[in-house]
Order: sequence, then structure tokens, then C-alpha cells
Amino acid sequence: MSFPHILAVPYPAQGHVIPLLELSQCLVKHGCRVTFVNTEHTHKRVMNDLHEKNSIGGENQIHLASIPDGLEPWEDRNNLSKVMEVTRKVMSEKLEELIEKINREKDGKIICVIVDGTAGFTIPVVEKMKIRKVVFWPCAVASLALFYKIPKLIDDGIIDKDGTPVKKQIIQLAQNIPKIDSTKLIWTSLGSEDLTSHKRMFELLYNSIEASKAADYLICNSVYDLEPEAFTLVPNILPIGPLLPSIRQGHSSGSFRVEDSTCLKWLDQQQPHSVIYVAFGSFTVLEKTQFQELALGLELTNRPFLWVVRPDITDEANEAYPNGFQERVAGRGQLVGWAPQQKVLSHPSIACFFSHCGWNSTLEGVSNGLPFLCWPYFADQFIDESYICDIWKVGLKFNKDESGIITKEEIKSKVEKVLGDESVKARALELQETALKSVKEGGYSERNFKKLIEWIKA
Repeated sequence: MSFPHILAVPYPAQGHVIPLLELSQCLVKHGCRVTFVNTEHTHKRVMNDLHEKNSIGGENQIHLASIPDGLEPWEDRNNLSKVMEVTRKVMSEKLEELIEKINREKDGKIICVIVDGTAGFTIPVVEKMKIRKVVFWPCAVASLALFYKIPKLIDDGIIDKDGTPVKKQIIQLAQNIPKIDSTKLIWTSLGSEDLTSHKRMFELLYNSIEASKAADYLICNSVYDLEPEAFTLVPNILPIGPLLPSIRQGHSSGSFRVEDSTCLKWLDQQQPHSVIYVAFGSFTVLEKTQFQELALGLELTNRPFLWVVRPDITDEANEAYPNGFQERVAGRGQLVGWAPQQKVLSHPSIACFFSHCGWNSTLEGVSNGLPFLCWPYFADQFIDESYICDIWKVGLKFNKDESGIITKEEIKSKVEKVLGDESVKARALELQETALKSVKEGGYSERNFKKLIEWIKA
């Protein structure tokens, strides 16, 4: 029996690989074969998580392949504008070679390519090869709407033609869509303060998303009822989310870091709804003073907490803890380098999610009915924070002091406020129901996914 052969191409970042790999596992479950193409650097990290297996799943499994990203092994892959600049050219060339190679093999030609919208620069290659193309948007639809509205933002004098904000102001694309600070647009908040790299990032992202418009099919990891107004701004996009392993009774894969599962045993010993889970994704970096205030703030809450402290979250994570902090919190604070997040969030002892508001984390928290404390770092995370706090009202933002620090007192106060507010908890449970209903039999996301499968197999 021959299975339709699909090539999946994520953008090389953790928050992009995980949802596309989850979509790939759903496709395999419905009788497709998937070759999943990472850059070599990402491939090594994913293989490490999978203990060197180069495939996922059973008979018609997901085969993991890799292509170069054009960077030297020692170069900094957190310099996003440089990564995008280099990978754009190299990935496109190497992708064409890989497709030709696969098509020469006896295992069945590629009949469809699913590309991450941020890697839309590969779309012309797929077009040239006359293969059907699907674009997958892994973030909130509101963040894609922002790119679609760029010509209008330029016409209205909000940004110049290089994407630079003309002045600091609040932008709202439509009612019930997050308000965006013009100085925190996706491309102006990507870590670097350098104006040239902002302009370059703007151009690269905008061109990628423009190229994505040539797709035959546009899908996203979102839920219509979570952001209905945003869907009116992006024609033809179909939600198929939330894409979570728990929904298909599977396991999460694609982590760039080795997960420390010992924290699950620790969670088993805690009271229901008592633990604050603190995790800021794979990019957030905290300056030492801020790191210490966060540690002291968690200590001040007097509540049990599970804190994911990546070795690179601050310049010297192990040296950075306040004096005696680890000894003082030893009984109720659990510190890990990386956690099996989806298992943690679904654990009955978790009370709230203290998050950087990446879209995957946002959907995971929402799908588990949790209140949030929001600590966005860059890119689309400010849009997600606004959804959580301003529109869905299931979380709280932090205020910074005059020197730009979120103080320990502010942390303690917001933890108490969010955990003491029954209406926030009630809304979080309603939102959970909304999200999960969409992927149940007959739900809007589930129907869209079925249509996609039929189209692929047609």
C-alpha cells in the first residue's frame, strides 16, 4: 500500500519545530508518510532528544532528514537576522537537492511540501518543482495579520518602509485583537538593539510571508474561537489547533534539550493546585539583577515552585543565585535545566503558569485550564501576552520599576493576586473547554484537518 509522501520544513527554532512535528505525527496517524527536514544543527539537537533514532513512530513513520544552514558550527544561532539571512539562500538550494534525491528513490515521490510560514523563502523552490504546497503558521493568527497589514501601517505613517516605528504609539488592527506597542513589533523586538538588523529582519520576514501567499493551502496552529477577529484579517487561513500530543494520546518530540523528568515525581508529592510553574522557553535571557529578583520573588511567595533554569538563561546561572537561596528554598523549590513541559502543565499539582508567552506555551497553558503570569521577552510574545491579559483575561502582566526591573515585591504581589482571583480561574477553565472542543470530533479545527487530509490524498 502506498502512503502519500509529504516533506515538512520548519523554521530552525524550538517553537517552530515542535508544532510542525506534532502536525506530522497527526498526518502519519491518518496514513501519510513524512520526511521532516531540519537544518543540521537543529537535527543534531532533536536526535539527541530521541537518543539518536532518525525516525519517529511506527511502520509509515516520520523520517528525519537534514540540510545545512550555511553557518559554521561555532557561529551564534541566537543572532536571528544573521541566521535568517544565511539560511534563506542555503536552505532553498539544499532543499531542492534533497527533493530531487528523494524523488529518484523507489519509496514514492514527494507529493506535497508543508513549509513553516517563517521559512516561506523556500516556497519558490517548491513552485518551480511543481509540487503542491501548504504553508503552516505556528503562531497566533494576530501575529500573521500584523504582517498582512504592513502596507497599511506604512500608508498610515505608523512605520516607515524599513519597518522602523515613526514614533512610540499603540497599534490595534481591529477590535478584540491585541494592542501592540509600536516599539515592540515582532521585528523590532528580536533581541538585538541594532537598527540595521531590525531593518534586515523586517525585510526578510516580510518577504518570507509574502512568498507564503503562493501556497495552495494555508493552515495554522490556532483555534478560531480564541481569536475570531484575527481570522477576518487573514483570508483563507484554516485553524487546525491546538496541536498537542495529549490530544492524540501521544508523546511530545522535537525538544532541543534533554528533559529532566525527575520533577514529575516531585510534583506527585505536592498538593493539588499548589505549584507555580516557571518556564521562559528557549530564548529568554535575564540580566543577573533581574534573575536574582525573580529568585527572591519566588522565595517570598512562600509557595512551592518548579523553575526551569536553562544553563544559558543568564551569563552564569549557577553563580547568579542570591546567596543561600538554594538552601533556603530546598524544601519547596525544584530547579531543573529543562522540563517535559506538556506533562508538567497537565499535572494536577500545578496552580499557574509563569510564562514567556510563546504561542506553543500559551496554547499548552490554555489547554490545561491554567491562569498565567506573563513575562514576554521578544517577537510575537507581546501579542500573546495581550491576548492572555487584555482579551481572554486569564492572566496578569508585571510592572517594571523605574530602572526597568520587575521587583521581588511585584512578583509576590502578582502571584498572590492571580492565585486569589476565582474569576480568573473560572475563565481559564472556560477557555480550556473552547480550545479542546475545536479538536474533538466535529469541532472546527478537526473538520479543517480532515479536509486537509482529503486534499493531500486527492
